[in-house]
Amino acid sequence: MFFVTGWRSALLINVTRLCKSASSEDTIFALSSGQGRCGVAVVRVSGPASVDALRSMAGLTRRLPAPRTALLRRLLHPHSKELLDRGLVLWFPGPHSFTGEDSVEFHIHGGPAVINGILQALGSLPRLRPAEAGEFTRRAFHAGKLDLTEVEGMGDLIHAETEAQRRQALRQMAGDLGQLYNDWSLQLKQSLAHVEAFIDFSEGDLIEDGVLYEVDVAVSQLRVEVEKHLSDERKGERLRSGVQVVIAGSTNVGKSSLFNILCQRPAAIVSPVAGTTRDVVETPLDIGGFPVLLSDTAGLRDTCDCVEREGVHRARQTVEQADLTLVVIDTAQLPQDLLMVPGLLSRYLKMVLPNRKDEQCLLVLNKRDLLPKSHIAVIQRVLQQNPGLPPLSILSCHNKEGLEDFLTLLQDRIKTLCGDPLASSPSLTQTRHRTHLQKCVDALAQYYQYRDTDLALAAEGLRSGLTSLGRITGKVGAEEILDVIFRDFCIGK
Repeated sequence: MFFVTGWRSALLINVTRLCKSASSEDTIFALSSGQGRCGVAVVRVSGPASVDALRSMAGLTRRLPAPRTALLRRLLHPHSKELLDRGLVLWFPGPHSFTGEDSVEFHIHGGPAVINGILQALGSLPRLRPAEAGEFTRRAFHAGKLDLTEVEGMGDLIHAETEAQRRQALRQMAGDLGQLYNDWSLQLKQSLAHVEAFIDFSEGDLIEDGVLYEVDVAVSQLRVEVEKHLSDERKGERLRSGVQVVIAGSTNVGKSSLFNILCQRPAAIVSPVAGTTRDVVETPLDIGGFPVLLSDTAGLRDTCDCVEREGVHRARQTVEQADLTLVVIDTAQLPQDLLMVPGLLSRYLKMVLPNRKDEQCLLVLNKRDLLPKSHIAVIQRVLQQNPGLPPLSILSCHNKEGLEDFLTLLQDRIKTLCGDPLASSPSLTQTRHRTHLQKCVDALAQYYQYRDTDLALAAEGLRSGLTSLGRITGKVGAEEILDVIFRDFCIGK
């Protein structure tokens, strides 16, 4: 068992060394700031030939600038000596750089012609080549500057569009999530070491009898912590990808009107003709700092029109996948006897959401302007006496009365679905993490399965759990998932 493990570790170390040496042979360069016209653009160079690039482009024949100090220089083409721009140059000697290698940054004017001129000049130098997508960050990973969770946090920060996404990405990039998984790995390593020591030395009475009991307690506590981390209702993943909010209901209740109000533009066609919306209309929104993908759907009803019937089918599919459904009902559908409103709403909810969960839906009673104010007070009082229904908001898409209260209710529900990214322990943000954590839980269960019958197999369970945790941070078996992680990075990062 030890021989096999040692052989695999040696192979992994050799693969990692090969990757490091291969990545350090070339010097790479790319535009690291955004594409398009801008005041300042940053071109990054990383690798052993960075010093040569700096000397050639900035005309530095003697001393290099002080590390991490901006120096204003005339930037020249290395062969024709044509002036390309005047800009700032910065020198980052390794290992004290982002990639761990010697690195240079050229801060230049952000016009396309200037950027292209600098990039072409760098490309004319020997041993320099354009960087691939995510290659700078990949080198930082190989240099031990970042683990995979921090790399993913950086990618999330680059793509963050809302405040909540930014907070979560910053926390992960700072290493909070990686530290949690590393702490669990350390606990598991200690437990595995104790079990293997017991297997090897227990016959000579060199190991105390209570060591396995300590392992039992540690593994049990770890399993509880991992399972608690997994049972977060996908809050971190939902915040990262966006909350799926769907507007649903029967025809002509004001779904598209509500959709347009939330979008603040005429994104969907509004018509008195029933069945106008026949497909799912989607738009991304920022609601209270949280990312939302809002969907308008076809009105739910039986129809002989084959096109509308397909729209109804798609609407039901979209509702089934929703994180939150806004169930819209028209005040004209309310019974004359307001005491019967709770029963009607229950039946309507069952039609729209056959498998409803109250935390996943909000009731929206539209066309408030057509209701007498006395009726509104009665409806609210009757609903308070029937707590079995989800929260209800009474509003008018026509004059926007009650809209502010609805938006507050909607924002609170979205915040509950995503959670606070800065509260308590760091959130689980990736499906990849969830997969490996579940494998870790299953491996810990194997420990208990064989604990009293075969300690070698029980130890293998702990080793498998340790491997699963290591795959999240990149400590073991990282190569097979590197391409998946880095392929979504932009060139220059």
